[in-house]
Amino acid sequence: MADKARQFLREVKTELKKITWPGRKETIASTVVVIVIVLIVCVYLGIVDVILSRLIRLIVY
Repeated sequence: MADKARQFLREVKTELKKITWPGRKETIASTVVVIVIVLIVCVYLGIVDVILSRLIRLIVY
């Protein structure tokens, strides 16, 4: 069992060496894109929430 675990960890180490990590500029650019998209979705969902809340209020009251 321990031999299989050691073999697995050796393979993991080998695979991790094959990874090409993104540079600083690419990481920052991707982060900015994600933040902008999240903000857009938040605004959209907020608007939909307000509209649906008012619509339900009109129907119920």
